[in-house]
Amino acid sequence: MSGLLGIALLLAGCGAGGSGDNKAKKAPGDTTCDGRIDGTAHVTVWFHQGPPGEVGTLQSQVKEFNKAQNKVRVELVKLPEQRPYADLVESAAASGDLPDLLDFDGPNLYNYAWSGKLKPIDSCVPESVREDLLPSVRRQGTYAGRLWGIGTFDSGMGLYVRPSVLKKAGVRIPKGIGDAWTADELTGILAKLRKRGYRTPLDLGLVYAARGDEWSTYGFAPAVWSAGGDLIDPKTFRTADGFLNSPESVKALTTMQGWAKAGYTEPDKDEKAFDEGRSVISWAGHWRYPQYTKAFPGDVAIVPLPDFGNGTVTGMGSWQWGITSGATDGDAVWSFLAYLLQPRQVHRMSVANGGIPGTDKAVKLSPKYDVGGGEHLFIEQLRAGIARPRPQTPAYPAITSAFGRAFTKIMLDRASVKAALDQAVEAIDKDVAAHDGYPQKGP
Repeated sequence: MSGLLGIALLLAGCGAGGSGDNKAKKAPGDTTCDGRIDGTAHVTVWFHQGPPGEVGTLQSQVKEFNKAQNKVRVELVKLPEQRPYADLVESAAASGDLPDLLDFDGPNLYNYAWSGKLKPIDSCVPESVREDLLPSVRRQGTYAGRLWGIGTFDSGMGLYVRPSVLKKAGVRIPKGIGDAWTADELTGILAKLRKRGYRTPLDLGLVYAARGDEWSTYGFAPAVWSAGGDLIDPKTFRTADGFLNSPESVKALTTMQGWAKAGYTEPDKDEKAFDEGRSVISWAGHWRYPQYTKAFPGDVAIVPLPDFGNGTVTGMGSWQWGITSGATDGDAVWSFLAYLLQPRQVHRMSVANGGIPGTDKAVKLSPKYDVGGGEHLFIEQLRAGIARPRPQTPAYPAITSAFGRAFTKIMLDRASVKAALDQAVEAIDKDVAAHDGYPQKGP
């Protein structure tokens, strides 16, 4: 009932753009929200077919939102995840059939904003809501100095370990982001675990890399960043040459390839290497926490990713919401998005999908993110700047495709690291040149 009352007050008190002295400021040229809902609005929402709990929760949220008021009616359309979803977005944009509110994987925001698929939402978001968002959520949703997207949850990544096994092997367990294992130290740990009978002590989720999933970039760009390399020039985004194929990048991925060549990495085709004890260390994201803690109650810890020379770095970012260029009433769309951003609703979704709550108020509702909590490292990394977004450029689709192919060649085919990265650089630079460097456009 408190959730329904919140929706009613939201619509009755402020249209959709904000309330009282907290009303969002409207920037020149920004026509997304004007502070009023015109008549009865129908809002179409596209959502990726994610985990059952995530989909079921959103369906319930839509039903409750519609029941609580009669000014805005939300229609939810579920679509396949991964590349078919992105293809549908491109096709809909070309035919002028985009929904009002679009759900998309965070790093695709920059291409969608640049190509005109999204509207900036600065005029819709009250300052109180903006300040409550995790810094990482705000950062991912920003392009060309404007806010284009908001996520109700973020992601976390680290190394899951079995403390009981490591202690018996005489391996120190990092206590936080300040004392991560070095890459060389991890190499020695893997050798030590091998001697204790763990033939494949490290699970890197290579089964996902073999499928061509986004995991390759999300999971292992941090190794490149930690070494001092990058996927593209982070200042100009005009070339990957000298960055992705730099000596630092080559060294980091050569170290990782060495783990594969030594046989330390688990193929994990059944995705149960850690659960069944074949691996003692798993390089994975927040979505594994429930599964692993169920397999080994009281014997799972999360430690930072290894330091390849310039400190530990981790990935960030997850699915976000954006108001499309085809939306006719931004305030109506924002009214639903504002409901999804209420602390209770953010908490509700994070419980359903295991994501990191996207707002500070929602984080406080879950003790597992407190100091000493099982997933405290994830929120610490997001707030401390240890987590980095994937390249914030419209060229990102080309970058992740090229890097993913290179990573697969390096780790699964044992190809020359330098040669694979040179090929990736060529593909990225070709895409950038074909789009004249992706010059920034006005909103």
